[in-house]
Amino acid sequence: MSYVGPDSQPPRPPRRFTGGPLTVTLAALVPTALAGWLIYEATSGPGGSQPPRTLPSTSQSAQDSSSAAPSPSASEKDDGKGDKGDDDASDEPSASKPPKSSTRPAASGPLKGKVVVVDPGHNTGNGKHTAEINRLVNVGTHRKECDTTGTSTNNGYSEAQFTLDVSRRLRTLLEKQGATVKFTQDGDRPWGPCVDERARIGNNAHADAVISVHADGSAAGNRGFHVILPASVKSGAADTSEIVVPSRDLGERIAGTFLRATGSAPSNYVGDGTGLDVRKDLGGLNLSTVPKVFIECGNMRDAKDEALLTSGAWRQKAAQGISDGIVSFLRG
Repeated sequence: MSYVGPDSQPPRPPRRFTGGPLTVTLAALVPTALAGWLIYEATSGPGGSQPPRTLPSTSQSAQDSSSAAPSPSASEKDDGKGDKGDDDASDEPSASKPPKSSTRPAASGPLKGKVVVVDPGHNTGNGKHTAEINRLVNVGTHRKECDTTGTSTNNGYSEAQFTLDVSRRLRTLLEKQGATVKFTQDGDRPWGPCVDERARIGNNAHADAVISVHADGSAAGNRGFHVILPASVKSGAADTSEIVVPSRDLGERIAGTFLRATGSAPSNYVGDGTGLDVRKDLGGLNLSTVPKVFIECGNMRDAKDEALLTSGAWRQKAAQGISDGIVSFLRG
């Protein structure tokens, strides 16, 4: 988050059968064989020594064969971006979009009944809708822009692309745990939503946890991740008094699991080495009534962090780290 056909041969003519000794022999054998078959039928019925044998019908064989082959699971039918680990994607940034549905039926698992809202920061279309995203909205403590374009790497990989990719991977992981996952946007709207609407989506879903995914746009040399926690705010429509404590718990857990999963160090420029930062200027936090945190996964403007953020394998690790923290929080 920055603030700045096969060949065929001709048919051969049929041969004419002229008869001969073989014909006589066959004619003599047919009555004998018929008599033997009649004797077998008379002795092989229900009172015979052997039961009658039948072959399965073609349709039954096909059905048996079909039932023996397992159908793909729901997760295998999914977009595939979030469950293949380090082998699933090239190291090139991808802007491909899976199905636009942002709410899918939850599977069975330890998070069955839990609702997680994932907020992919910014939107790839924001830059084409400056008038819309520049309008001011009330975030409780002040008024600020509806949204921003976000930052990008020096090579043009945008924060909005990054956040959507990580979020989709995260969704797959959480759904495998049984959670119901809802998105604030899934590349299915031309811009936004505004920060106040992002907060409302989590609130209206009665989410058990909300995570807003971002990447920073700081100076070169500034590296690492940090998790942003809501400050204690009570002003206008903002009142974080009920979520400060659980949000800190959520944030601390994500910071720990993100470090373990990615190997990335906490930020060397925010949070005094803790990987945690408390802020009261973010509308997405101020207006939330459910536990919510932001994560800045790294600095897109630093070459070393850029190498990580643009790697599909690393983004999968990032999603895993975030997921592990959320699972830990929701399971207590």
